[in-house]
Amino acid sequence: MSTQMQPHTDYDALISDLARAGRSAQRQLAQMPSETKAEALRAAAAALRSASAKVLAENEKDVTAGEANGLSGAMLDRLKLDEGRLDAIAQAIEAVASLPDPVGDVISSSTAPSGLELSRVRIPIGLIGIIYESRPNVTADAASLCLRSGNAVLLRGGSEAVHSNRAIHAAMVQGLTSVGVPEAAVQLMPTQDRAAVGAMLRAQGLIDMIVPRGGKGLVERVQNDARVPVLAHLDGICHTYIHSSADPEMAREIAVNAKMRRTGICGSMETLLLDSEFPASAEVVSALLDKGCELRGDARAQALDPRIKRASDNDWDTEYLDAIASVAVVDGLDAALEHIALHSSGHTDAIVATDEKAAERFLAEVDSAIVMVNASSQFADGGEFGLGAEIGIATGRLHARGPVALEGLTTYKWQVRGTGQTRP
Repeated sequence: MSTQMQPHTDYDALISDLARAGRSAQRQLAQMPSETKAEALRAAAAALRSASAKVLAENEKDVTAGEANGLSGAMLDRLKLDEGRLDAIAQAIEAVASLPDPVGDVISSSTAPSGLELSRVRIPIGLIGIIYESRPNVTADAASLCLRSGNAVLLRGGSEAVHSNRAIHAAMVQGLTSVGVPEAAVQLMPTQDRAAVGAMLRAQGLIDMIVPRGGKGLVERVQNDARVPVLAHLDGICHTYIHSSADPEMAREIAVNAKMRRTGICGSMETLLLDSEFPASAEVVSALLDKGCELRGDARAQALDPRIKRASDNDWDTEYLDAIASVAVVDGLDAALEHIALHSSGHTDAIVATDEKAAERFLAEVDSAIVMVNASSQFADGGEFGLGAEIGIATGRLHARGPVALEGLTTYKWQVRGTGQTRP
C-alpha cells in the first residue's frame, strides 16, 4: 500500500486498511523460503546504497528543520546521516540477511503416552507495529528484522525524521519487491498525526504486537493506552555492585565504562553500589568524578569524596541518561540485592567480584532481563550479544526479555502427529 495517500481523518479506518493489507502480505511471507527472504534483504540493502544521494538530501531537510526547531545536539546527532552511517545501515540489513532464520525451528519434541508425536515449532508473530522517534536507522533495522522472521511490519516514525524515513522506506521497498516480497509487508504510516498512533494502539485483533522505541514519554503512552500487546522497557535504571572481593582496577574500569562510554543509552549505569568492605571505593568514585561524572550519594558515599553531592530519595529511581550517577555504600551482598530489588527497573544489573559464590548468587537472585558478572552494563545490546540488529530491549516477564531480535519476533505452535488415535 502506498505511503503517498491522501490525509485521513478516520484513523481507525486507515489503520484497519493498512493492517489488513499487512496481514495478507504476512501470510505470503510465512510461506516464503528462507533464502528468498535473505535475497530480498540483500536487494533492499543494494537499493538503499543506490538511493544514497536521495536519502541524504531528504535527511538534510530533517536536520535543517530540527535545528530550526531547537532539537538538542544529542537528538540532532541521532538524526543526522552521512555516507558512512548510511552504509552502516545497509551493512546491518545484510547482517540480518545472513542470520539463521528461526521460522520452522523445532523447539522441543516428545511422544505422549497416547503415542501422539508432539512438536513445538517457531512461527512468526504476524503483523508488528513499530512506533519510534528520531533515529532513521530504526526504519531499516525494524523492517529487516521483521521480514527475516516472517513478520509484516507497520512503521510509524517520528516527525523529526519524516523525510529520512520515507526515503529509506521507499528504497527498501523497491529492493524487496524486486525479489517478490509483497509491497505491504513493510508499510510506513502515511501521516504524522498523533491520532493515528492512538488508532494503532486500539487495533486489537489487527496488529499482533506493538514495539515502542523512544523516550520515556512515548513508551509510557504506549503502555498506558495500548489494547494490543506491547514489548518494551520504560526505564533503564541499571546498577553496578562492587563486591568486597572485586579487583580494584577492574572495578574502576568497569564503573567508568558503564557510566561514561555513552551516557544516553538504556544500558548506561545509573546507580553504583559499593560494598562497605571494598578497600578501593574512593579510587572508583574519584575516577568517575575525574571523568566529569556528577555523583549523588548517601552519607557514607559522600564521606569518600567531598565532590559527591547529597542524593535525594528520587535519585535512586532516576534514569539520568547523562553524566550523572547515584552512589550508595551497602553492607554486603544481601544489602545490595535488597537495594536492586527495590530500585532496579529490571533492565541490566551487574556485579564485579572475584568471589564465585557471590557472583553466582547475584546471577540467580537478581530478577532483571540481563544480569552480568565482571562486565560493563554497556554490553546490553543485541549486536554485542551476537543477535544482529535489535528491535529493542524488553524488561517484562512474558514472551521475550533482554535484546529482542529474530527469535524474540517469533512465537510457536504445537504440531501433533497421530496414527489414528481417538480419546477414550
